[in-house]
Amino acid sequence: MTEVGVAGLGVMGAAIARRLLATGHVVRGFDVRGEAVRALEEEGLAGVPVPADLAAAGIVILSLNSAGVVDSAVFGAHGVLADPQPGVIVIDMSSIDPVNTRDFAARARERGARWVDAPLSGGAPAAARGALTLMVGGETEDVVAAQVVLRSLAAQITHIGPSGSGQLVKMVNQVLVGCAFAALAESAALVRAAGLSPAEVLTALTGGRADSPLLQEFFTKFAEVDLTPTGRVRNMVKDLETARDFARTANIPLPITSAVSELHRWAVAAGHGDEDNAALMHYYLENA
Repeated sequence: MTEVGVAGLGVMGAAIARRLLATGHVVRGFDVRGEAVRALEEEGLAGVPVPADLAAAGIVILSLNSAGVVDSAVFGAHGVLADPQPGVIVIDMSSIDPVNTRDFAARARERGARWVDAPLSGGAPAAARGALTLMVGGETEDVVAAQVVLRSLAAQITHIGPSGSGQLVKMVNQVLVGCAFAALAESAALVRAAGLSPAEVLTALTGGRADSPLLQEFFTKFAEVDLTPTGRVRNMVKDLETARDFARTANIPLPITSAVSELHRWAVAAGHGDEDNAALMHYYLENA
């Protein structure tokens, strides 16, 4: 058994922690929300009062919402690396920008620790099955060492290159997924307006050019406005804006991504930011 610390026990972090527990790991956990920690303590997690207490595990996974939160949780006064931690591996499974990731990796090395950026695709359902797709950045020996834990979570692990590389690929992933969510929402709105059965429409589309794992997982979810949490709208806004920021520095136009980002921003402004991505449907329901 490997001991692992998990910082951030939201929808994704909780799924990661549960999967690690289910596969025999000893798991320490921290979240600013005490109720999130207590819920998982009932399932075998050992809660800790501050992120610094996670470092004793030797491997620490981050599942946090922004680069600012990562900075505080790792390098703050009571952070994972508040003091030098020789040999500790920090695996950042958050979705943040590559520039901050490279900075964090350098600062971690100064404290004797190792940094692996391993943003994920597949969401909480895939984490529960150990079927995540991970796009990984970091030094080769660090990525190899991290896989003792990552193999419990993922079916596909691709080491792209040095620190920040994983976050660059996650940015591409989120452009594809975010734009697909918008297309799913519009298609589902058409199905609802026509009075068609979402399940029958999905069957009719299966095997055709429109078919995809995303269609199979989310089409009826969107059509039925099923808000069972798999990912938050607010987080998608953050990821799409990271892509737009990068595109501006590279002088690359992203007109479709920009429009999709604004659709997601509408959902946040309308009070749906902490709801599942299927909350995009509210745009069509409220503006019909």
